Amino acid sequence: MNELLDLFLTFAKMGVMTFGGGMAMLPILQREVVENKHWATEEELVDYYAIGQCTPGIIAVNTATFIGQKKRGAIGGIVATLGVVFPSLVIISILAGLITNYSHLAWVQNAFAGIQVCVCVLIFNAVVKLLKKSVVDKPTAAIFALVLAGGVFLDVSPVWFVIAAALAGIVLKNLEVKGK
Repeated sequence: MNELLDLFLTFAKMGVMTFGGGMAMLPILQREVVENKHWATEEELVDYYAIGQCTPGIIAVNTATFIGQKKRGAIGGIVATLGVVFPSLVIISILAGLITNYSHLAWVQNAFAGIQVCVCVLIFNAVVKLLKKSVVDKPTAAIFALVLAGGVFLDVSPVWFVIAAALAGIVLKNLEVKGK
């Protein structure tokens, strides 16, 4: 029961601190799940995040579900999901009333503009950390460059990029092993 409560409270804390959606949650997930709790490795977190991005639903919720399921099975997945969603439900319910009444005020609009900039920096920092862990050799650098170019120049679902990158990883790593 204590592990389930820990799952709920950890993900509730992340839910409270995550402004800007699932991508903004990445640095908090990394700190809490990988560094503090040791519930997943950096590589596992990247995998969960990639799969969470490809599956229907919200990335943060999907990732919480994967981590909770790894830790305590189906009930852990449910508890982690409820933990990450609960603060948002409370906060959104409160803010919905306030924003509709005060959204026309300049200071409210400016506050949201500042929050958006901060979220961009948090996402950038998380991406740089993930890049250092993920792009470790020439094959992974090639996959990175191709997916980056595709993401910039093509209007394609991220699912296709993940599938293509997975296939490229299999092919390139198998060629690397055969070459040794």
